[in-house]
Amino acid sequence: MTDIWSPDKRSKVMGLVRSKGNRSTEVRLIAIFRELSITGWRRNERLVGNPDFVFRAHNLCVFVDGCFWHGCPKCYRRPSSSQAYWDAKVQRNKARDREVNMELRARGWRTLRIWEHQLSLKGRSNLIRRLRRYGL
Repeated sequence: MTDIWSPDKRSKVMGLVRSKGNRSTEVRLIAIFRELSITGWRRNERLVGNPDFVFRAHNLCVFVDGCFWHGCPKCYRRPSSSQAYWDAKVQRNKARDREVNMELRARGWRTLRIWEHQLSLKGRSNLIRRLRRYGL
């Protein structure tokens, strides 16, 4: 399937995707934390990899990864155009995620990575189980 927008328009649209405060990821997880009365989280902590949420009392860094940008094995759909670019981009993101996890673990932190699709109602029970397993 070909792209419905010109390369310039596609570039502008992709440039609007924010890495912080994204409604489909971080803001939705905040609502889940509040719904489950999970407290003690902080944002914008200066740690390796810029975690989305930090629970200092639990030595836990939480990352909310977008399914497209981080290559979710369940949801990722390879774009039909500029495949070499996107393949390399997603592979770099995955490699960076692994490096960040290893560095944080070396510094005594635990890491929890949550996929964007796990924030939906369908994935909620699995997400709650994972949060509880980490002591939240």
